[in-house]
Amino acid sequence: MDAELMHDIYTQKLTSEEFGIIQTYIQEKCGIRLPLTKKDMVEGRIRKRLKALNLSTYGEYIALVFDSANPDADREQLNLIDTITTNKTDFFREPNHFEFLTQKVLPALEKQGYGMENTLNVWSSACSTGEEPYTLAMVLAEYFGVKGNFRVYASDISYSVLERATKAVYTEEKALGIPHELKKKYLLRSKDQTSGLVRIRPELRQKVSFGRLNLMNDNYNLPVEMNVVFCRNVIIYFNHQTQYEIIGKICHYMLKGACLFLGHSESIHGMDLPLSTMAPTVFYRI
Repeated sequence: MDAELMHDIYTQKLTSEEFGIIQTYIQEKCGIRLPLTKKDMVEGRIRKRLKALNLSTYGEYIALVFDSANPDADREQLNLIDTITTNKTDFFREPNHFEFLTQKVLPALEKQGYGMENTLNVWSSACSTGEEPYTLAMVLAEYFGVKGNFRVYASDISYSVLERATKAVYTEEKALGIPHELKKKYLLRSKDQTSGLVRIRPELRQKVSFGRLNLMNDNYNLPVEMNVVFCRNVIIYFNHQTQYEIIGKICHYMLKGACLFLGHSESIHGMDLPLSTMAPTVFYRI
């Protein structure tokens, strides 16, 4: 890309009309609200697509994405969804949840035979680049042993983050949140010591399955009913009615007594759902 085009891209601004088109599309396809305060974020993220496609204006990009005569429009719409919906995540984020899982939830499930003769199924419903499901796999491996009878199912709307999650390669900086003892057990260092990269060990990767899922879909088509569901820092992006509908669908895939973990700033207050509170942001299926 030549310097003149690079300069054009960085001086471009997303117009209110163009932002409105993207707002409407993301709301309809993903249920995610993009308030005006997110305009700069959207502009910055789409700028990367302009560079990748050798385009100089946001108008050209909008035309490409929404031109029904363009054979690449559908593919670029998926790229747009990937670009807008990718969110920050960390290993052992909100650690009190993993402590509660270990101290309260897993002992109760163990008494029912889960993790041993019965498969214990856990779902990370918006897994991003994989830090949450691999954290769950580590916690379960610590409790039941890496050969324990458990599976972690992980889903996200973004193909690009799922591809990265499946590779299970992270920077050492990303892995800082993992306790030292668990790093020694479950991470492999790159043969290239200068790369600063680590990878989740294969015996743990085998416990985690990834697949694309849009929480706005009518049916989730999960292969099994779940004992534990993590749906954290996701519903905050939806309006109240959509939050209610999504959690209602999640409940459909939860066994009686199964636990649901939401993010620290999320709530089911005022929702008529088959859930009862166990702890702040932790609920069980009734």
